Amino acid sequence: MTIEYTKILDQASWGREHWKFFIVVSLNYILDGVMFSIAPLLAYLIAPTKAPLIFALNLLSETAGAIVLGKLADIYGRRAMFSLSLMLEVIALLLLVPLHSNFIAFTILTSLMTFGVGGEFGAAYSAIAELTPVKHRGKALMLSTNFWNVGAAMIAGLSLIYTAISEDIALQIQYLLLSALGTAVVAGLVRLAFPESPRWLISKGRIEEARNLIEKITGRKGVVVLREKEADDSFKHRISLGTALSKYRFRFLILATVTISQYITYNITAYYLPYAPGFAFALSIVPLLIFIANLGASVGAFMLLPLIDKARRLSALLAFLGGTVTATLLLAFHEVANLIAFCSALFINLIFSEWAWASLSVLQSELFPTSVRASVVGLLTGLTGVGGALIVYASSFLVAEQYLAIVIGLWFMGLIAAAIWYFKGIESAQRTLEELA
Repeated sequence: MTIEYTKILDQASWGREHWKFFIVVSLNYILDGVMFSIAPLLAYLIAPTKAPLIFALNLLSETAGAIVLGKLADIYGRRAMFSLSLMLEVIALLLLVPLHSNFIAFTILTSLMTFGVGGEFGAAYSAIAELTPVKHRGKALMLSTNFWNVGAAMIAGLSLIYTAISEDIALQIQYLLLSALGTAVVAGLVRLAFPESPRWLISKGRIEEARNLIEKITGRKGVVVLREKEADDSFKHRISLGTALSKYRFRFLILATVTISQYITYNITAYYLPYAPGFAFALSIVPLLIFIANLGASVGAFMLLPLIDKARRLSALLAFLGGTVTATLLLAFHEVANLIAFCSALFINLIFSEWAWASLSVLQSELFPTSVRASVVGLLTGLTGVGGALIVYASSFLVAEQYLAIVIGLWFMGLIAAAIWYFKGIESAQRTLEELA
């Protein structure tokens, strides 16, 4: 009896191999959160007046990494690009340790880091979606990517500790970079266990490799996989990116809108707002705000657990509704310069930001065919980088209140898109990737 390989993967019980894969990806996202936070945490010490330029170039570099490595992940595999991105990040970090005080070197090396961070989105999202049993897909994507927030909160917390134990700024920076390097070593060692995606292998005609991997992941022996032609016909693996964007135009436009909304508002509120002129509080509280913001985001993922695998559309709608309301509170508390109220609103706003990230991450990963999945994720991430770079650089000419008004407008834009998806989009929870594409 022929058993379709997708059914075996989708209906498998969560087991040891799934846990191993989940841990690998989660540690990877801890590292990404650490790497992405390096520039915002150190810019106020190294080059505060040039911070908007640094951040804009970082985001443009992230865009390039997401688009280029996302496309390559569809050509050469998820595992290869996952490894390449780590190599680039580690090289940049190693060079940054002795060269961080040089503005040009700092800008180039932190941009190389974000190139690697951006390049991981397509490979990681695709691999999680393609390997995880269908009833756990939302939770696995949400919780593993949530470790970005854990990593960002962790490195910001360490920055606060290093500031408390030493007044030597140079020593604080060295401690921070060495902590990041230690995280990279751990993430690099476990990344050796990152498997290739069976769905991607099938799309390339590597049937026997896929069969062996499916047996290892699911623990089922004697699996018979569909013949190559049948797999191609059934799963449309050879669809081009242009054809996919045309066929799934509505999905792409909705996802582009909510992705741009979530990602830019997250970056502004969690990292860049204190650098805007007229910010109501001292620039020295940057590590504290990064810590509070990402702690809120880290908590948010666990609060969404009961809903994410039952109702994707409702999850997205609630996320953007809550984000819009709490962003309005951020502006109000900033205008009265109430630090405790502002930090409280920031914490809650980032809970909803994580809900939005979780919802769109899952949708990005499941609404497009295997052959273009990583490319689409990379393209969507790339759009956020370009938009984010423009808005971050514009912070040089905007006061903090205007910056926060933009945040509210972006959240509201995402809310409109989420509402349209709620009423007009498809419910993807508990459906296989093949059904959705």
